[in-house]
Amino acid sequence: MLSFSFYAAIIPLWDPRPGGDKTATMSQVTIKDLEVLNCEYGKNTIKFLRLHKEGKKQFVKEVEVCAHLRLTSPQEYLEGNNSLVIPTDTIKNIVLVLAKKNGISSLEQFAIDICNHFMTTFCQVAYVKAYVQEVPWQRLHEDGVPHIHSFICVPDGIRFCEAEQCRNGPLIVFAGIKDLKLMKTTQSGFEGFYKNEHTTLPERHDRILCGEFFCKWSYGECKDFDFNCTWKKIRECILEAFAGPPDCGEYSPSYQKTVNCIQMFVLSRVPQVQVIEVVLNNTFYNVVDMKNLGLTNDKEVLVPVETPYGSCACTLGRKTFFEAQSQMLRDERRCQFGLAAAQGN
Repeated sequence: MLSFSFYAAIIPLWDPRPGGDKTATMSQVTIKDLEVLNCEYGKNTIKFLRLHKEGKKQFVKEVEVCAHLRLTSPQEYLEGNNSLVIPTDTIKNIVLVLAKKNGISSLEQFAIDICNHFMTTFCQVAYVKAYVQEVPWQRLHEDGVPHIHSFICVPDGIRFCEAEQCRNGPLIVFAGIKDLKLMKTTQSGFEGFYKNEHTTLPERHDRILCGEFFCKWSYGECKDFDFNCTWKKIRECILEAFAGPPDCGEYSPSYQKTVNCIQMFVLSRVPQVQVIEVVLNNTFYNVVDMKNLGLTNDKEVLVPVETPYGSCACTLGRKTFFEAQSQMLRDERRCQFGLAAAQGN
């Protein structure tokens, strides 16, 4: 909770009004009046390609990694004492060494490896979080035959994951897909919405539904399962829920309902998923008026309206998971990973 003394640090400590007191100084506020709510650091955008060979056949994983730490004491921040600080260059080197030694069987497992290394190697680390995203390389095929060493970058969504752990706490794993752009050209509408004097949008029962998706889900506490197969299954669920049956599709009354359908479908098909967040940024298409050109345009030529764009988001989770997590969250806030206790000493 923010205290009055916290706000004192961000408002002027002298009176700016005419005749006001200009003699006040920063000595009126000391660190004892404040509380460190969060203090972490790390290395961002560690990019590398991991090449793996099995005979003549070669495999690639190109990733971008961010690794952040929170130490048991914020003394480097409060006192300028760097004795506990693991340099960010060292963090980068550790990530590269882990990639060399362990390989990258899945993004999630590599993020877990990073968390495990910092927790087991450095006693001053109270919390670690690793973010990993993948460049979407796919193996080239020629007449249905996979090439042994050639790949193509296919921008059909970026796979990513996060793993985080505090000392003496469970390892939590998230995964997701972003920059996934989907479209269906019919079976979408928007009707019956609230209207007032500012409403100019007409109701539509047949429109293009197009948007860019960000989907992130939590596996809860890390379990031993195939992360790659599970991620592929969730991606298939997202596509199926968006499109509907291939011969007829499924009507969407709104972007919001489409988001909910995706979440419900994933939660019903993939029991490992405990919570799923979906963000949909839509692209609107306007039909070009061709009357002045002597033509009738029956929704055949349209132009995208990229800005401004609508956006909707929802986070949906299993009640059993939230109930199990509530006590852990209370414990986490109480200790704040040792920062408050360290500050008081």
